[in-house]
Amino acid sequence: MKYDTDVVIVGAGNAAMCAAISARENGARVMVLEKAPETEKGGNSTYTHGSIRFAYNGVEDLKVIMPDLSPEDIDTSDFGAYTEEEFYNDMCRITNYRTDPELASILTSESFDTIKWLQTHKVRWVPIYGRQAYKVDGKFKFWGGMIVESVGGGPGLVGALHDEAANLGVQVLFNAMATELIHDDLGVHGVIFKHNGKTTEVHAKAVILASGGFHANPEMRTRYLGPKWDLAHARGSRFNTGEGIQMAINIGAMASGNWSGCHSVGGDRYLPDFTEGFQKLSYPFGILVNAEGKRFVDEGADYRNYTYAKYGRKILDQTGQFAWQIFDQKVAHLLREEYKSRNVTKVKANTLEELAEKLEGVDPESFLQTIKEYNSAVKKDIPFNPTVKDGRSTEGIEVRKSNWANTLDEGPYEAYAVTCGITFTFGGLKINSNTEVQNILSQSIPGLYAAGELVGGLFYFNYPGGAGLTAGSVFGKIAGENAARFVQQRDLIHS
Repeated sequence: MKYDTDVVIVGAGNAAMCAAISARENGARVMVLEKAPETEKGGNSTYTHGSIRFAYNGVEDLKVIMPDLSPEDIDTSDFGAYTEEEFYNDMCRITNYRTDPELASILTSESFDTIKWLQTHKVRWVPIYGRQAYKVDGKFKFWGGMIVESVGGGPGLVGALHDEAANLGVQVLFNAMATELIHDDLGVHGVIFKHNGKTTEVHAKAVILASGGFHANPEMRTRYLGPKWDLAHARGSRFNTGEGIQMAINIGAMASGNWSGCHSVGGDRYLPDFTEGFQKLSYPFGILVNAEGKRFVDEGADYRNYTYAKYGRKILDQTGQFAWQIFDQKVAHLLREEYKSRNVTKVKANTLEELAEKLEGVDPESFLQTIKEYNSAVKKDIPFNPTVKDGRSTEGIEVRKSNWANTLDEGPYEAYAVTCGITFTFGGLKINSNTEVQNILSQSIPGLYAAGELVGGLFYFNYPGGAGLTAGSVFGKIAGENAARFVQQRDLIHS
């Protein structure tokens, strides 16, 4: 069976479904090809908490996107503000000023309007009290430039987008793996795909690629990210194996971005691939030690939102590709909910000496010496404050801790074994401001658009937490608008 539509979209996660809704509301007939079965739809978006970063100027902006925000919520919360300039500066700072300035500018300037647009399409937002706020003097203080998440987390976001797309008349085919772009000298005209194992094709006037990166493909990880990346734990969707990127490159698309970089986090050492609950992200309040019993990162270099996506790589570089996170009772109550799961590799001990013997693979004597030196280096005259970069640091030791440094001296002690987990890759396709895929001559490929994780150029080395979903939404919406406009222009030419 062959299909015919105006716009075909490869992928069915946040970026893809934003593109589908946008194209449909701009008058195009839309078909979505989802490689996964319906029960696993949504790519990496399904595996997120639905936490999203956007620029806002205060609580009045938040009331627009969260009309259910109660007076009590407002009175008991300090939501602060996060301006476009701050968001843009974070994009530059976190990527070592490598981010594409035009794409970063679009991302930050369109972020709030896109969140509002999603709200009009029945995506509901709520404050992230559990992971992005601490109660100080009776008031919840938000930090790190990210304050809302979708109701129901990632699955809730994907479900809401699919429901809205269905209501608008978007057709979604599951178990539909795209394999090749239909193209000629005039541009792209559709997609060849396998539907339930049978090869077929859909003819379309425009194609939007939004099928994610290649984090679930160990061969591509090793080829582009380098040695050891086949050993990294794979998080998120098992279906993000890079075909969308490769299909475009096969017809002359230009590669762009940080192909040797990725979003990599620390999480449970023994949890199977593609399993929920991997991340262990409260490390700023403790320390990390490797097999030699040594610290190897500044756990308090910045808010977690700005370091967690690069510290997985640091763990991968350690002997045995593992580390242990260590906490004492002064901070145990601050640990995030993922530490309370049954599926954690955890040990507990009343004394440091007892703990040292329980840390599998760690040199106990070196570990105890590290703790002794670390405790002596903590600047105890500065108050500890988890809601700000408090400057409570260490001095005189080789690996400094810049903030939230507390002595480890109040048992029982808790330790969690972690390894590197890869969430998504940073390299992808080159697009322009209209999300048109560029060829190797820096010209737009007629009828081909891209959005989401398979777009390169936004993130290098690291990324600000929540910016990935924002990028998918912003550029997905733009891709849908421009693909629908391209279809209308084609129809005029041929009418």
